[in-house]
Amino acid sequence: MNILQITSSVRGKDSESTRVANLIVDKLVSSNPGAKVVRHDFGAQPHPLLDGAAVGALFTPAEQRSSEQAARVALDDALIAEAQAADVIVIGAPMYNFGMPVQLKNWFDAIARAGVTFRYTETGPEGLLKNKKVYVATARGGIYPADADPQVPNLRMLLNFLGMTDHTFIYSSGMSMGPEAAAKGQQAANDAVEAALA
Repeated sequence: MNILQITSSVRGKDSESTRVANLIVDKLVSSNPGAKVVRHDFGAQPHPLLDGAAVGALFTPAEQRSSEQAARVALDDALIAEAQAADVIVIGAPMYNFGMPVQLKNWFDAIARAGVTFRYTETGPEGLLKNKKVYVATARGGIYPADADPQVPNLRMLLNFLGMTDHTFIYSSGMSMGPEAAAKGQQAANDAVEAALA
C-alpha cells in the first residue's frame, strides 16, 4: 500500500488536523505492514504559489522552457506523480476563515493539470486520479451542521473533479469553544477514525 499524507496546518505540533491525520496514517500502517508512506507538511514547508511565472512555465512547451521554468514545472510534476502512485491519500485540512489553508490549496493547484489528472470530454470533465481512498481530517474552531458547512463542499468538489470520489471526512469540531468542547470534539474525531478504519 502506498500512502500519501498531506498536512497543511501552520500550528505545528499543536495542530489538531495533523494529529488526526497522523492517527489515520498510523492505523493504516498498523493494518498494512510494509506500507510506504510519503509525507508533506506544507504548513512547515509550503509549496510555491501558482503565480504568473508558474502559469507561464506550464503553458510553455517543454522543449522551449528555460531552466527556471523547467525546474518550476518539475516541482508540480513530483507532486502529481506521488498522487498518481498513492493508494490512499490522507489530508489534514484545518478550517481557516471558513475555507482551506492556502497551503492546501497550493497542493490542489499543483496536482490539477488538464490532460494529466483530469480531462475534458464531450460529456464534461473526467477526473483521472481514480481508485484511491481519501481520508480528510478537518479541524475547526466552531461547530457547523452538514448543510451549512462552508469548507467541506469545496474540498469534496475538488476531490471529485480529480476522480477521487471515495472520501471520508473526520471532524474535530469546537476547538475554539473552550476546553470541554475541544475535548469532546477530539474524542468524536478519535471515535470516527476507529469506526472508519475498523
